[in-house]
Amino acid sequence: MSASLRVPTAPPPHDTPGAATALLEAYRPGTDRFLATPRHTLLGSGTSVRIPHDSRPLARRVREALDSARGAGDPAPVVVGSVPFAPDGVASLAVPRAVRWANALRADPLIALHGPDADGGDDWRIREVPSAERYSEAVAAAVERMRAGEFDKVVLARTLELTSSRDLDLPAMLSRLARRDPDGYTFAVPSGPGRTLVGASPELLVARRGARLVANPLAGSAQRSGDLAEDVRRAAALLDSPKDLHEHAVVVDAIREALAPFCVSLVVPERPTLVRTAAMWHLSTTLTGELRDPASTALDLASALHPTPAVCGTPTEVARQVIADSEPFDRGAYTGMVGWQDADGDGEWVVTIRCAEAEGRTLRLFAGAGVVAQSSPSAETAETEAKFRTFLSAVGAAL
Repeated sequence: MSASLRVPTAPPPHDTPGAATALLEAYRPGTDRFLATPRHTLLGSGTSVRIPHDSRPLARRVREALDSARGAGDPAPVVVGSVPFAPDGVASLAVPRAVRWANALRADPLIALHGPDADGGDDWRIREVPSAERYSEAVAAAVERMRAGEFDKVVLARTLELTSSRDLDLPAMLSRLARRDPDGYTFAVPSGPGRTLVGASPELLVARRGARLVANPLAGSAQRSGDLAEDVRRAAALLDSPKDLHEHAVVVDAIREALAPFCVSLVVPERPTLVRTAAMWHLSTTLTGELRDPASTALDLASALHPTPAVCGTPTEVARQVIADSEPFDRGAYTGMVGWQDADGDGEWVVTIRCAEAEGRTLRLFAGAGVVAQSSPSAETAETEAKFRTFLSAVGAAL
């Protein structure tokens, strides 16, 4: 994210060593909303106002709730939460009663200290939905249709359902995710009655500060290697892969087209660069722009972008139908967006990937792969397995 982004209406971030880690350790499921970004860390406690679900555009509902909270005496109200993949789904957004801010986790030296150990993997029962074989067959069917010219790209996902004999320790999972990838976007927010969305996404959908916006789409991936030479080889191969470069270009072009009407200027680099997580390399492009209308909020921008071809496909409506026909589960919050917005319209919205939804003693993990006409079913299946490792490592489980 651009170093010029900051939070103008929130209290100045506490840059005391340990402040960000203290918020991470203070998180409690059910009542709290936690979000760490490369700029700052926030912890919202309690619920002052829930954003209603009705026929009004979501960005308008959020704006009106924030204006009402400010009018009621809250000097710096913030909405925090998640928005689902489905356009008619129910968003889980609220204005917390209290919000505490700190510096970024990656800038806090205490984040490097050893966190809670993962539970033993023998305690988990794991069920694949669909199986790797069925997923590979769905990819092959989509590739055949794309080669026949029916559509250009689709993102197909699968899930792992992990069930434990013990109560889930969500604060410990969140801590391990944050410590594994402190440069990313780590979150834990309520996603419905009795459900919590927890994850560590590498992908910023859009951020807005005043008249400036930043978007950072990721598309095209390669698994990391523990061997340094092989890891570098894989990164270089990704930067030179026609299949991945094409997949990435489709996403960047769609984001450029969606953001252009909002901007007086929009800078789009000609070639992608690389970003890395603990498990994956990704092709990355950072777009920056200046807003035409300062009344356009972060959620206005995010809503115009969502869903991008990086999580859905293109053309969007055809890809949605292919997803509905191919995936034997409801995505829910997965491939939606999670983030925050303040009463001035500034905020950050992140693509909800590398995540799981917790309910009772069950975790449902999600992972997907972008499928284009050049895709290999076995390679896309292997990519989902690699992406699952982000969360599997946080709970001490393995495929």
